[in-house]
Amino acid sequence: MVAERLETFLAAARGSGRSPPRFVEREFRRFLECGVLAHGFLRVRCDACRSERLVPFSCKGRGFCSSCGGRRMADTAAHLVDRVLPEAPVRQWVLSLPFRLRYRMAYDARLTADVLRIFVRRVFASLRRRARRRLRPAGATAERAADLRCGAVTFVQRFGGALNLNVHFHTLVLDGVLHRTGDRLRFRPLPPPDGREVARVAESVARAIGRLLQRRGLGATADPEESDPLVREEPLLAALASASTAGRVAMGSRAGQRAFRFGDHVDVDDLPARAGRRCASVGGLSIHADVAVPARDRRRLERLCRYAARPALALERLSLLPDGRLVYRLKQRWRDGTTHVGFEPLELMERLASLVPPPRFNLVRYHGVLAPAARDRARVVETVPQPQTFRPERSGQHGQHRQPCSGCVGNENENDAGRHVEKPVRELPRPDGRAAGAGIPSTATPPRHPLRPRNCSWAELMRRVFEVDVLECPACHGRMRILAAIHPPEATVAILECLGLPTRAPPIAPAMVPARTDSELDF
Repeated sequence: MVAERLETFLAAARGSGRSPPRFVEREFRRFLECGVLAHGFLRVRCDACRSERLVPFSCKGRGFCSSCGGRRMADTAAHLVDRVLPEAPVRQWVLSLPFRLRYRMAYDARLTADVLRIFVRRVFASLRRRARRRLRPAGATAERAADLRCGAVTFVQRFGGALNLNVHFHTLVLDGVLHRTGDRLRFRPLPPPDGREVARVAESVARAIGRLLQRRGLGATADPEESDPLVREEPLLAALASASTAGRVAMGSRAGQRAFRFGDHVDVDDLPARAGRRCASVGGLSIHADVAVPARDRRRLERLCRYAARPALALERLSLLPDGRLVYRLKQRWRDGTTHVGFEPLELMERLASLVPPPRFNLVRYHGVLAPAARDRARVVETVPQPQTFRPERSGQHGQHRQPCSGCVGNENENDAGRHVEKPVRELPRPDGRAAGAGIPSTATPPRHPLRPRNCSWAELMRRVFEVDVLECPACHGRMRILAAIHPPEATVAILECLGLPTRAPPIAPAMVPARTDSELDF
């Protein structure tokens, strides 16, 4: 669909005098090169039986490429579980924002950072407040906020379930505090927050964001033309983002209309409002904090990290109707009964264009003791358990590989009776190198087993996520090794011709209609 409609989409936009940004067009063109042997590949050979395989390069896109997004998801989750998140309970806090704020945050990195800072500080304040109430009866002498430290990792998601632009935060917070007493740092888990505490955090976040918008001149009474530089600098991007946020069409004859909906529609006015546990809504802002993972369940933690870092588009949920429209299946049915949303090809191009993040817009951010420059980060990260290893059973395979991940995300750190089970307090190492707790390595000596490099290899990610060994020879089940990376056009063509494979990439269809005028292209 992208190969057939890209030039038509670009011609329609340029005909109106509103060209798309370069980073959006570059994302589309690199997506069409992803996985195509004509644009370069790796040569892999089995030394035992001399069989070879070609592995094409990827586009490394951050917008809508499902394969590159899946690899980044797996690599980020493996990095967090193996190197960053300590052996402590983790709770997911999800912040959803009003529609007008989603649009402004889509391309305003500073506003996104300010809103996220407000949210994380309020969550940390809630943890410290509850921790002080628990420490005071225990006779703790240090109750200052500086002695109670928190940590979190945030995933900035730009998409909703219907491929709409929806900037929101998935923040994985250590479900407890790190308590400093002298030169010791001890982790103290906390019971789950109740509904009143989540509502208190939501109200505090809503008030702080309202003050922030007033200071920046983005309140409800602000002039949209004066306060929105995106309309002046990138009018096409502003139109696409505004329409995608509202779930409407931006271009063509259906401009302003909603996307097609399929399912058993019901009247939502007759349905009672749903209120889940540990959920709160204030003025279009909502917070959900009902998903948690116990301290020692690393597999479920990795599964939660993958969920928060997942790509925007799931190809298995996209299908083509006989009339040429594309249908995207929703992960969960909406309250009005909608199970699928449909798009014309150019309408889907609009949605994909709005999902591409601008350059230098970080999608993973670290807070508190897990931040890169945090004072105690090295001491906290040292407590991350080493990943499990195993040896393959097949003969001819050698080396160690990481245990594949399985399992699902849990909801509570509770026992069968529904009560909170507090884990034993774990003590972190002292800065002088002496062990301050049983089983915790010293920061003065290196770990016994060196951690893996920051990025997992492609084969390791495939094995860890899908339990598929892509470097296993299909003929003799031996180990294949990488011979070379081939990317010069002359060498690429020569090798592909020798193997009888296509030497040219699939063509991109020309524009199907001439560029439309302003009167024909309605924004």
